Amino acid sequence: MPETNPGLSIGQVSEHTGLSVHALRFYEREGILVAPVRRGPSGRRVYSDRDVEWLHLCVNLRASGMPLPAIRQYADLVRRGAGNEEHLLTLLRQHRDQVTAQIEQLTESLGMVTHKVSAYTEQLAEGATGPITCTAPQSS
Repeated sequence: MPETNPGLSIGQVSEHTGLSVHALRFYEREGILVAPVRRGPSGRRVYSDRDVEWLHLCVNLRASGMPLPAIRQYADLVRRGAGNEEHLLTLLRQHRDQVTAQIEQLTESLGMVTHKVSAYTEQLAEGATGPITCTAPQSS
């Protein structure tokens, strides 16, 4: 993919990714980025489109609950290049399984909350006063 952007400052990348300037520096220090960030003539960081794409991926992985050490491991495998596909796939499958389990737990919790909202709404519509009680939904 050809580079279409001459480079973005750390502040611009912060705006594009939602990461703070501090987080961007931290990610660089911790080896989360796949390639070293270029430096301009003044010594300031100059980010490429690829850097920003990678950071968007990292933001999504973090949002899905992937810990930083796993993202660092993922970045290291990508840096190593061809021949690491099985390791990358294993890492991503493990994370996918964790996210799936988390979604299942959240779905169950959402069901409980939805049941409570429905029961309380119904009791209030019937004119309930005082403490409102609600039993757990029946499992099917």
